[in-house]
Amino acid sequence: MRAILLAIMAIQLGLQLGPGLPAHAQNSPAALPLFEKNHCIGVKDAADQLFCANPELNTIATRLNAAIRNRLDRLSDSRLAIVENAEWVRNRNSSCGIFQNVPTVAFNAVRECLLKETEERIAILNDPNFDCLAADTAARALICKKPSLALAEADLNNQADALVGKLKEDQAKDALAEYARWIRSRDRKCGLAGRENVPLEDLSSSEACLAEQMSAKKIEFLAAESDPTRVFGRQQVSLAPDADAVDLCVAQIHSANGCGAFLSVTRIIPVNSRISEQSASVLADVEMVVLSPFAACSPIASACTGSCWDLQSGQAKPSPGSRASFPVAQRVRIKKSFAFQKAGVSWRCGSTALQPIELGVTAKTFSH
Repeated sequence: MRAILLAIMAIQLGLQLGPGLPAHAQNSPAALPLFEKNHCIGVKDAADQLFCANPELNTIATRLNAAIRNRLDRLSDSRLAIVENAEWVRNRNSSCGIFQNVPTVAFNAVRECLLKETEERIAILNDPNFDCLAADTAARALICKKPSLALAEADLNNQADALVGKLKEDQAKDALAEYARWIRSRDRKCGLAGRENVPLEDLSSSEACLAEQMSAKKIEFLAAESDPTRVFGRQQVSLAPDADAVDLCVAQIHSANGCGAFLSVTRIIPVNSRISEQSASVLADVEMVVLSPFAACSPIASACTGSCWDLQSGQAKPSPGSRASFPVAQRVRIKKSFAFQKAGVSWRCGSTALQPIELGVTAKTFSH
């Protein structure tokens, strides 16, 4: 039977399983004695074939899988942790020289590299400070640096998890997305959005803002008295045609098209806006990360990213586009103008679809 890890990781990371055999598997049966026993011919990915068929790698893979599962079990929303793990897998393969096939002469070096990288990964996953080690935003790094902020965030997240846990599955997913939007809004209000490459000492002026934002959210959670409907899922409005309004607008479009299983918004970057008394348009960059594979030219791609895509060039492309699929952790950035209309004291999003977009690019990572 194939190692349990491979089946779980295939589901979590969107690995494509199917026919195909790296050249080294044909030429090095002595190094891969579990190849037939574990039915590794069904594993398309070259690295996964090594973990499937080599005893040392197969054993350490079981330990890695346990560390990953423990990590995911600690989180109420494991999707972005799966994305982070997929990014690590890609970087691991690159650093160990694994692309499509592994040359037979390089097998021993590749195996030792995989063993070393995996051992280090297990140690990191088991480190209680993992979240800080994996911080990928300026706000997260700043929070990790200051113990009082880290404690406040942990407390707030625990309260959010407790409230979300009282909701049904679909409501819980919407609540987690709503909480993620609040975090992005918090980071924008505190001047931390897009400042990942700024030295932490230059961001210290934002510490008080983060503390105030989290304190206010805690008061809101406590006032809910364990009733999540008093916090999540209420009628949401935008008080200004700004980045928060665009974030909510994208969420409404994604919700209407069932995009939450495939993509998560990571950043909203306003470019410019035109505002009159009763209407407004906001041009913004919307960055998303792929949570689950989907075809680059499909109804999902069109509805959830606003376009078909050519993954080879990384550009948005009118139909038919590419037949390939977006892998987990792929990043997508689109530029779109969102329309808003004044409705009393609030602003209502008038854009009901992401199409058309003005520009689009996809890549494994974006510089901030």
